[in-house]
Amino acid sequence: METKVNYTLVGLFVTLLFGALVAGILWLSGGAQYRKNYDTYLAYMKESVAGLNLNAPVKYRGVEVGRVKRISLDHGEQVRLELDIEHGTPIRANTVAVLRVQGLTGIAQVELSGGSRDAPDLKANPGEKYPVIRTVPSLLTRLDTAGTDLLSSLNKIAAGVSALLDDDNRRAFRSMMSDMATISATLAARKDAIDASLQGAARTMDNTAKISAELPQMIERMNKSAAALEKMANDASRASIAVNKTARELGGGMIQVTDSVVPELERTVAEMRELSSTLKRVSEEVERNPNMLLLGKQPDKPGPGE
Repeated sequence: METKVNYTLVGLFVTLLFGALVAGILWLSGGAQYRKNYDTYLAYMKESVAGLNLNAPVKYRGVEVGRVKRISLDHGEQVRLELDIEHGTPIRANTVAVLRVQGLTGIAQVELSGGSRDAPDLKANPGEKYPVIRTVPSLLTRLDTAGTDLLSSLNKIAAGVSALLDDDNRRAFRSMMSDMATISATLAARKDAIDASLQGAARTMDNTAKISAELPQMIERMNKSAAALEKMANDASRASIAVNKTARELGGGMIQVTDSVVPELERTVAEMRELSSTLKRVSEEVERNPNMLLLGKQPDKPGPGE
């Protein structure tokens, strides 16, 4: 005799068993997460939160520590994010939140960073229910701002260049380029004369260097010559006095000879002294202004009112 089997009951039993098995697996895998304690924080974003969804992960230095619980507008000016973060996560007073986009998918998450050890824990301000985490602009926002500023600067530069290169300035620039071409052609045509002038200047510099090197010796020789002339003049003067005295003692014809010789001798002495004085003045002038050997004596500068 065959046993009758109720396939409906068997199918129902298998379905219930399978459902219980799935529920058990889900409970074992996610139960620990749901048993975690969370603290609620707020964050206010002034930029677009496109790509950020409910239950989007909240990460602290790359480690997932919570999720986005609620997204709303705060008086239409900024986006209010309500974040559930695991209890015990070190949220300090200097912790900041930034919106970060994952690769090319466009899916966004909230990244927490900062929070030094010596900073106090973040607390809610008086009259507020939840602590507020400070936010900073995301990388895309910073790039967009920098790009906008760069484009604005480029537009200003382009406007300045356009104003600079108006018709009058372009004509002046063309005229300047034409003048430069003329000057270049003139210099090229007179290349030999310029080379000769440069060579002459080089020789002049060499001569100047030689004169500068020999100048102390020249001055010394001039001083010695002046001193020798002075000595000769003094000796001649003493000789003239001696001759005159001797002639006076001898008397007669010697006095007449003396009267004709002594004045001539005195004139010679005076000329020798004048020459000695001139040599001294020249020596002092050359020592004070060596350029006079090449350029000659320059006229004195006019005094006040001249």
